[in-house]
Amino acid sequence: MKKYLLLFAVISFISVSSFGQNSLATGRSQLNFGVGLSDWGVPLYLGFDHAVSSDVTLGGELTYRSYREYWDHYYYDHSITGISGNANYHFNNVFNIPRNWDLYAGLNLGFYVWSSPDTYDGSHTSGLGLGAQIGGRYFISKKVGINLEFGGGNAFSEGKFGLTIKL
Repeated sequence: MKKYLLLFAVISFISVSSFGQNSLATGRSQLNFGVGLSDWGVPLYLGFDHAVSSDVTLGGELTYRSYREYWDHYYYDHSITGISGNANYHFNNVFNIPRNWDLYAGLNLGFYVWSSPDTYDGSHTSGLGLGAQIGGRYFISKKVGINLEFGGGNAFSEGKFGLTIKL
C-alpha cells in the first residue's frame, strides 16, 4: 500500500501543470498539511513556515498517528504525537528553478510523546528526535501548492504528501 501511495504522490507531483508563483518572499508565511508515510501508522501533519530570507524558512509542525502492534503475544494500541521545529534552505535562486517550483532541504528537531498501555513492556518511548528532510512544492495557483517531502532520523515521518497554502 505504501508503494502505491508513494507512486501516486510522485506521479501527481510531477504531472500537475498550471500557472503558479515562486516560493515565499521574505516575511511571508505558509501552512502545510497532509498525510505521511511511516512504519508506525499513517501520520497526519500540520505545519507552518515563515520566510526569514529569500532562501531560508523557519517553521514548526504538529504530527499525530496511531497504530496497533503485536508484541509478546498481545496486541497493543499506540499513539504518537509530535511537535517539532525546522529550518529549510530553498534552492530556487541557486539553481534558477522555475517560479512555480520550490525545492528545499533542511533539519528538524522535536519532541514526540509515545502513548502506550501501562501493560506494554516494549521498547517504544517518548523522546527527542533529530532529523533531516528534502522536499519540493509545485504551486498550482498563486496561493495553493502540492508538497512532497522525504525525511528520516526521527519518529515523525519518513515521507509526507499534502497541500501548501500561502497566507
